[in-house]
Order: sequence, then structure tokens, then C-alpha cells
Amino acid sequence: MNITFSKYHGAGNDFIIIDNRNNNIVLANSEVKYLCNRHLGIGADGLMLLNTDNEYDFRMVYYNSDGNESTMCGNGGRCITAFASKLGIIKENASFIAIDGMHTAEIIEDHDEIKIVKLKMSDVSTIIKKDNYFLLNTGSPHYVEFVEDAITIDVQKKGREIRYNNLFAPNGLNVNFVEIHEDYLFVRTYERGVEDETLSCGTGVTASALAYSFQKDIQIVTIETKGGKLSVSFEKENDSYKNIHLQGPATFVYEGKIQV
Repeated sequence: MNITFSKYHGAGNDFIIIDNRNNNIVLANSEVKYLCNRHLGIGADGLMLLNTDNEYDFRMVYYNSDGNESTMCGNGGRCITAFASKLGIIKENASFIAIDGMHTAEIIEDHDEIKIVKLKMSDVSTIIKKDNYFLLNTGSPHYVEFVEDAITIDVQKKGREIRYNNLFAPNGLNVNFVEIHEDYLFVRTYERGVEDETLSCGTGVTASALAYSFQKDIQIVTIETKGGKLSVSFEKENDSYKNIHLQGPATFVYEGKIQV
């Protein structure tokens, strides 16, 4: 099977995206894992199929690099919106369905290969605060811990220990280490399914921003990651959050063909 694909990244979080509107591409988990392999395949944190849908502009089907279909990916949602624009499926606005429900997105700025995309995330009704961390689901489950110096943390080692802790069995979760600065947060994330640190994580920075709002009365948060800058805005009602938006660049890298 010869597959045409596009490569995108959202603040360093990179994806293989395939136009599957003809519904003729079915990938086994092993094939997804091969395509995402950085040594043997194309290389990516995840893979997405853009499928047709009767009610929405398109359907987003997302797989982690381990080959398994996964929960919502925020940066992926922004990148597949940019891809849909490149295909001519949408113009500035999109509505699409993902595993966690319906999302809307808007292309705020269009600089050809780099588009600034604002994605509406799922509402969050519960945040659990523990002694030194927060638990919440922003389309994917997240652990958020505020630290003094995030850059010195061994995210691979400590993130993996928390991700596989029996407290969070059987499915585990994503792990975020957050350093507070005067006007932004610096976030590093260990992603389950990738089983490593990624340069940024959309649902992770969203979770970090909402957890931060427990400590400061704020409705928009600037985030810096190893891969770039993002922003999260929201409305807070008691401990519930709605109109959550993740905004940042979605960058086209290249397109190609590969035999699977």
C-alpha cells in the first residue's frame, strides 16, 4: 500500500497526517508504530487520519506512536485543522469530531506553512488537588506538579515512575512538571503512548494552565515549552471550566509518500 502523507508539528509536537476521505486506508497498530518510528519510518509523536463525517467538517482519528488509538490530542487537533485548510475542506473555521466529542477551531493567522490555530477544548468539571499535585482530564488524563526548576528534572525517569504508579492503574496518565514565572509557565510533559518527553503537549499545557488557576485568579495563561509558545484561555465557575481554548502555531513541514 502506497500512502501519501503530510508532516506537521504544533510547537514541536509532531504528527503524520493522512487524508482518508476515501476511507480506503486501514492501518494495523504495528503499521502505525512503524510509520511513527524515528529510525525506521517517518518519525512522529502520533499519527492522524482525516476521515469524513456526516455532521462535521471531518473526523479526527488519532494514534499515539506506540500504534494504539488514543485519547484527545490538543496540538494534533490544531494541526489537523491546518491540514484541512490546506486541503480546501475548510477556510478559517472548522467543526470536527474526535474521540472526546465535538471541537471547533479557528485559524487566527494564516502565513501559508505556519498557521495560528485556536482550538476549543472539552469542558473540565473536576480538578482533584492532592498534597503536591493535581489530577484532571482535558480530553486526556493528566497529572500536574509544580516544581522550582523544571529544566533539571529527569522527565523520562520521574515521568515514567508516575505514569506507571499503581495509584493510576490500569491506564496510567500523562505527567506534567510546571515551573511558574512572572508572566508565563514553563511546562515539560511525559506522554503516555509515546512513553517519553515530547517537546510540547496540548492537553498537558491546558491541564497545567487550569491547575495554575487554583493558585492565581487568571483567565488566560501563556505557556512556554521546549518546542515553542502556546496560550490557554478559559472561563472559570467555581471549580469548573468552560470555553477553554488552546492557541498556537501549527506548522507544515513536508509531504511525501511511503510504502507500507
